Amino acid sequence: MTSTPRWFTDTKDGHSQWYIERFRTMEREGADLGGEARLVDALVPPGSRILDAGCGPGRVGARLHAAGHDVVGVDVDPALIAAAEEDHPGPAWTVGDLATLDLGGEPFDLAVCAGNVMVFVAPGSERAVLERLRAHVRPGGRIVLGFRTDNPYGVAALDADLAAVGLLVEQRFATWDLVPYEPSSDFAVTLLRVPE
Repeated sequence: MTSTPRWFTDTKDGHSQWYIERFRTMEREGADLGGEARLVDALVPPGSRILDAGCGPGRVGARLHAAGHDVVGVDVDPALIAAAEEDHPGPAWTVGDLATLDLGGEPFDLAVCAGNVMVFVAPGSERAVLERLRAHVRPGGRIVLGFRTDNPYGVAALDADLAAVGLLVEQRFATWDLVPYEPSSDFAVTLLRVPE
């Protein structure tokens, strides 16, 4: 297993700042950036404790915080966490590697990995990431993953890792607005349950 996430090895210099500015521009232009957060909000009771795993510059966690949830966002990239802190005060934002995550404290009701997080973790670390997410979510809680499937880590690899770490697949969709998943879909949103 390599230790450096693809976010750092498979992107060009300046990518983090480009990514930050891209979403700031989309927000200013009124783009709908809340689809992931709307789905997550519908899955949990008001005031839930939510882990935004691979939070980037904070767009999902910020909307969940605004909806009244207790949000902790984690990302391996300090530049993205700095942008989240600047643009979205309120949630707790922290730098951390999802493959070795150990936040301590109370378990979360739900963990969300939006924005292709599973595609950008270190190759071979996907199962460790899923294990750490499971460790942070209470029994009976949920994990929601969304990422492009036209890459080396696709649905078959995900399902093998989910089985290995004991996470239960409840539903799979092709989009965050619940279009049915087909084998030809190039994106998958997978809803998981932590066994009780």
